[in-house]
Amino acid sequence: MKKRTVPSRLYLTQNEMPTQWLNVRAVMKNKPEPMLNPATQKPMTHAELSSVFCDEAIRQELDNTTQWIDIPEEVVRYYHMFRPSPLCRAYELEAALDTPAKIYYKFEGNNTSGSHKLNSAAPQAFYAKKQGLKGVTTETGAGQWGTALSMACAHFNLDLNVFMVKVSAQQKPYRKAVMETYGASVTPSPSDTTSVGRSILKDHPNTGGSLGCAISEAIEVATKANGAYRYTLGSVLNHVLLHQSIVGVEAKIAMDKLGEYPDIVVGCAGGGSNLGGIMSPYIEDKINGKKIQLLGVEPANCPTLTQGKMTYDFGDTGKTTPMIKMYTLGSDFIPPADHAGGLRYHGMSPIISKLYEDKIMDAIAVDEKSIFASARLFAKCETILPAPESAHAIHAAILEAEKCKATGEAKTILFCLSGTGYFDLAAYMKK
Repeated sequence: MKKRTVPSRLYLTQNEMPTQWLNVRAVMKNKPEPMLNPATQKPMTHAELSSVFCDEAIRQELDNTTQWIDIPEEVVRYYHMFRPSPLCRAYELEAALDTPAKIYYKFEGNNTSGSHKLNSAAPQAFYAKKQGLKGVTTETGAGQWGTALSMACAHFNLDLNVFMVKVSAQQKPYRKAVMETYGASVTPSPSDTTSVGRSILKDHPNTGGSLGCAISEAIEVATKANGAYRYTLGSVLNHVLLHQSIVGVEAKIAMDKLGEYPDIVVGCAGGGSNLGGIMSPYIEDKINGKKIQLLGVEPANCPTLTQGKMTYDFGDTGKTTPMIKMYTLGSDFIPPADHAGGLRYHGMSPIISKLYEDKIMDAIAVDEKSIFASARLFAKCETILPAPESAHAIHAAILEAEKCKATGEAKTILFCLSGTGYFDLAAYMKK
């Protein structure tokens, strides 16, 4: 049995919680390419984006130079209801694996949404309210983002229309119930309530949908609301990864308090929000030559980084978004109806894509059977039932720990436990 040299869980005080987000673009030597207007092939301007996104979100989206951005006081107060989140040492998992590795994880599931998504939902809802909007629209895959945004919109008194990927709505009906409890309107996507939804259904009448389909519907509703609504996104875009940097900055503060520095930082990879968040304070170290591995883990059924192409593509199936330079499987890609949930997006964050292209980070794709085996082992050892998305990061951490057992090397592994799986029981029953 390993001697417990540090606490199983370390909670920072609220005074230690960061009050600024870290903008990793400011430290990247090669910046992500700008979004392009598909009609002109020129970089999108603030004015061109203003009909879709909130003004402050646009300012953050386009800011490549400001390294630290203040978190609004109202958002800090909201964060204090569930942050700082704990940094945990997985002693029991280490023992089960009989590994010399030290495994740490940042647990982001300690709120009703059960995920890290509330870190961006809160500021996006706050900015919409501050701008005087009536409400916002969004898409959601597995439902964590929709749940988080419904909580934030309830707090800031905003209407919310959610388009939920149809297969996820069928797999996770209780997610829909939670969103509606907080006052959101939830529509399985593709639907017959929008012109783009009807067009997709005409071509693919039996489709289970995709995040790309749901994004198209949410944008259509927002842009036809006479300026009273804006669209919000829970991953991929620069300002979302900015908000999620609080995950990594908190983790680094806690690791520093313990006198630890990770050899490997791991996150599941769908659109890139939690992966970018947990990696954020370590990216500059890596760029400056620090020996650290940054690893994204994606599903084999949607291998955006490992099999996608780095090119300009639309962010949605209906081809209504700006063109984004990213690793993509193509905006027409509709993934299988597996349980990868929020990791079924055809594209990847421009920030993550550029880091991967420049070999600042690595990526692997793993199969569904393996990730559920790792999820069950983790649940038995650490008492938390992980979301299928988070189980991808767990599986990679276990693989790295097993390598340490084989070599005798005592590496320090840090991963983001981005969410809980208590709304994913149907997936566990089938696997």
